[in-house]
Amino acid sequence: MRGVSLEVRRGEIHALVGENGAGKSTLAKIVAGVHRPTAGRVVVDGREVNYRSPRHALADGIAMIEQELALLPARSVIDNVFLSTENSRAGLLRRRQIRARFAALVERTGFDLDPDRTVGSMRVAEQQKVEIMRALARTARLIVMDEPTAPLTPVEAESLYTVMRSLRDEGVTIVFVSHFLSEVIALSDTITVMRDGFHVRTAPAAAETPGSLVEGMLGRSLDSTFPPRPERVGEAPRLEVRGLSAAGRFEDVSFTVNAGEIVGLAGLIGSGRTEIARAIFGADRVDSGEILVDGEPVSPRSPRQAIGKGIALLPESRKEQGLLMRRSIVENIMLPHLGDVSSGGVLRFGRERREVGAAMESLSVRAAGPRASVDTLSGGNQQKVLFGKWLLRTPRVMIVDEPTRGVDVGAKRAIYELIDELTAGGTAVLFISSDLEEVLGMAHRIFVMRRGRVAAEFAGRQAERAAVLAAAFGTEGSG
Repeated sequence: MRGVSLEVRRGEIHALVGENGAGKSTLAKIVAGVHRPTAGRVVVDGREVNYRSPRHALADGIAMIEQELALLPARSVIDNVFLSTENSRAGLLRRRQIRARFAALVERTGFDLDPDRTVGSMRVAEQQKVEIMRALARTARLIVMDEPTAPLTPVEAESLYTVMRSLRDEGVTIVFVSHFLSEVIALSDTITVMRDGFHVRTAPAAAETPGSLVEGMLGRSLDSTFPPRPERVGEAPRLEVRGLSAAGRFEDVSFTVNAGEIVGLAGLIGSGRTEIARAIFGADRVDSGEILVDGEPVSPRSPRQAIGKGIALLPESRKEQGLLMRRSIVENIMLPHLGDVSSGGVLRFGRERREVGAAMESLSVRAAGPRASVDTLSGGNQQKVLFGKWLLRTPRVMIVDEPTRGVDVGAKRAIYELIDELTAGGTAVLFISSDLEEVLGMAHRIFVMRRGRVAAEFAGRQAERAAVLAAAFGTEGSG
């Protein structure tokens, strides 16, 4: 990021948009004291500041909700929400007052969370709510939000929008980083566009459209969000799921995915989508049912067995489940394939380097080199590395769970094209996403999950958004 000048007015929602690596998160983190600028000045309420840490910024009324959540997994929700702001007297916590404050936050946000539940047992979307409540508990005057709605359902996101507008009306300033352009335009007062570390423009949200923002971010127009694809797919089922059940998670789930087909799993968070994906991949056990690949019963009892049968899973959280964040690109990509590049237990580094180099080039991974640590990459490039781990040996079945979470519009298009390339080679793709537009745009067929069961089936791009939502919420027959 170089030479960026930006003014954020008190009591506004100010959005920062740009591709991964454009500098928007870096700018936001400078404001919140996470990073220190190497040049230039930061002025808050008319005085120059030089925050040395987020704690110093918080003391000045500035809090940040980062894209990668920073919670204590072994502690309860209420402990995390009031961390460092607990009510106490003579060193003793005043539990009754703390619980009263928590109840007030629940009423304010609409986030009905169990205060005593351990955070580590919660899904990503629920943990995001804890982060939001913690920022509000700290009575910040300026809140920096980096992709706050990425793991939320549309209904949960609307609840957050209501909270954000209410905070703005109370005079709280919000700096808001998001890749959802329609959301940015609907929610923000002002939008700043960044590209390649430079400030492109700042304008009122009313003056922007999704198309104008894309052109500003990329320096060119994006002809179509979703790439064209042939409507005809193979007629032979590649993946068959028959009567799959697991107590408390899902029940009697059946569907097929043909060779070269993308089948979408839609539904609310907690509807059983991710649990089905993990069961097919052998990560979780099932009570009954059958899984077949190319007509052969597989029903893997571990991920190792699933991989051996040609099944790959791109999980919903790349940080927690998909990547070794502090290890290199080459180590992450080659992890499932070490047997292919070793002899007698000794790695053949030349072959490993060539294969990873070719994968990085085909995926357009932007990095200093194959030995770069994954945690130094942007979200979009991390996601490409996650794909690269499975694309090195083309799987027969590819399960993608939230494949574009936290990536920019340009990287999304690249990921969609990667998925299309897989289907062109005959891979069956099970596509799971909380972004309904994404499911409608990518899938040939859509199965809607509700309370652990398949509630409805639709033809992909011909499906009506309202009908899919009605099936997800169970309101098909209402008014």
